[in-house]
Amino acid sequence: MENPQAPKAFPVSWDQFHRDCRALAWRLSGQGKWEAIVCITRGGLVPAAIVARELGIRLIETVCVASYHDYENQGELQVLKTIDRKVVDLNGGKGSGVLVIDDLVDTGKTARVVREMLPEAHFATVYAKPMGRPLVDTFVTEVSQDTWIYFPWDMGWQFQPPIATSTQG
Repeated sequence: MENPQAPKAFPVSWDQFHRDCRALAWRLSGQGKWEAIVCITRGGLVPAAIVARELGIRLIETVCVASYHDYENQGELQVLKTIDRKVVDLNGGKGSGVLVIDDLVDTGKTARVVREMLPEAHFATVYAKPMGRPLVDTFVTEVSQDTWIYFPWDMGWQFQPPIATSTQG
C-alpha cells in the first residue's frame, strides 16, 4: 500500500508538454493583444517559446526567480533578475498587454512576487495547484497540491539530476 503522505507523481513527456503548451496558447488567443511575454525562468522558458510561436509574439523577456533549490522542497524565494524597464513600461506601465508565462503555479509565492512587478499583466501557466490557482488568469490543467510534476527536462529513462549537482564533490 502506498504511503498517503507521499506526493503523487505526474510525469510529463515532451510530447504531452508540447500539446499542453499549445492548448495554453489556444486559450490565450483572442483574449487580448499581447505585446510581450515575460517568462519566469527556468520553468517558463519552454512554454513561453511555444506560446510566442503560436501567437506570433516576438518580444520575450525573462524574470529570473529561484524557489526550488533542491528539486524537492520550495525554499526561500530569490529574484535573480528583474524585468527590463522597457517591458514594464509598455502601455503606461504595470504590465498591461504583457503575458507572464510559467510552467506551473504551486504555492503562488513566485506568482505574487512577479504580480507585484506587473500588476496588470495576464498570468498563464500550463499547470496549476489549488494554492496558487487564484493568482493565475489562464491555465490548462489543475493538479492536486500533493502532486509532484516531473517535467520532461528533468527526465531520462529515470530521474536525471542536473549535471551541476552530480559533478560537485
